[in-house]
Amino acid sequence: METFLGLDYNVWWFLVFGGVISGYAILDGFDLGAGALHLLLNKEQSRRIAMNAIGPVWDGNEVWLVIGGGALFAGFPVAYAAIFSAFYVPFMIFMVGLIFRAVAIEFRSKEPMLWWRKTWDIVYNIACIVIALSLGLMLGNVAYGIPLNADKEFAGNWMSFFHPFPIMVSITTLALFLMHGAIYLTMKTENRLYTKMHLLANNFTVFFVLSFVITTLYTLLYIPHLCDQFRQNPSLFLLPVLMILAIANIPRQIKKGLYRYAFLSSAVTIALLLIMVAVEIFPYLLYASNDIKNSITIHNAAASAKTMKILLIIALIGTPLVGLYTAFVFWTFKGKVKLDEMSY
Repeated sequence: METFLGLDYNVWWFLVFGGVISGYAILDGFDLGAGALHLLLNKEQSRRIAMNAIGPVWDGNEVWLVIGGGALFAGFPVAYAAIFSAFYVPFMIFMVGLIFRAVAIEFRSKEPMLWWRKTWDIVYNIACIVIALSLGLMLGNVAYGIPLNADKEFAGNWMSFFHPFPIMVSITTLALFLMHGAIYLTMKTENRLYTKMHLLANNFTVFFVLSFVITTLYTLLYIPHLCDQFRQNPSLFLLPVLMILAIANIPRQIKKGLYRYAFLSSAVTIALLLIMVAVEIFPYLLYASNDIKNSITIHNAAASAKTMKILLIIALIGTPLVGLYTAFVFWTFKGKVKLDEMSY
């Protein structure tokens, strides 16, 4: 099998896909968190500031989701077909949430009436919560596994998605995004709103830690196949250690008022959580909970070696360009939010 730097192209494309999804979770995660806590801000000015904090970046952050879908389709077409057909209902709910979030952000400021703005505030809040919960539910089911038949097609029903583990992952995802978003808004606000965001960041950190601990205990006790890789490779124990250190550093930096470092630790936490999920499921892309022989792997779902080689070259060129663009936007709009006549 042809390799690049000692790894075959299937593994490389698995890493590319994982990296892109991690980028999306980190970048759109704080957007979704800011939206999920939106109704906790009571004043009109506070809500406008919070919305304008994500205003320059939220739509650009969604580019990473598009790249992730393209990477899955191009590199692992069998997995793409199985995942998108199996998760049709939760994915459509997720897409509707994305649509209504965008509409709410753009429409809210078009009219000055109080009822108009409150209506779109509610839509915006619900959409962000639904998106976060949908992402967590799909991630939880990918990790836990879903019933597949011999043709690699979904063999369950929509109730199959609501196992306790995916539900706990869903709640943990929402808690993680709330914490991530609150920390981001703390960096972008001043005065009384800054004080409120500081308190919310602390509260959501506690919410996330509790959710994470409960989900982790459930995993260790009742889903042994997700721990197999760590048992077989003791060196991988470094990953959960680093993740715990990153989580512990978040309240430490918040207490010191160093929110950029707290945000960085939150981003590292998201990345390490997804890396751990990738390690736990590798080499599976979709684990068959009814019969492991029906599982979809990076080998039986992959495109041809030539296709993956060409795509990898394109990805190595294109992905850094998107990263540079994202960094440029964040650099351009750095600092505290100031409202003007062009603001949302």
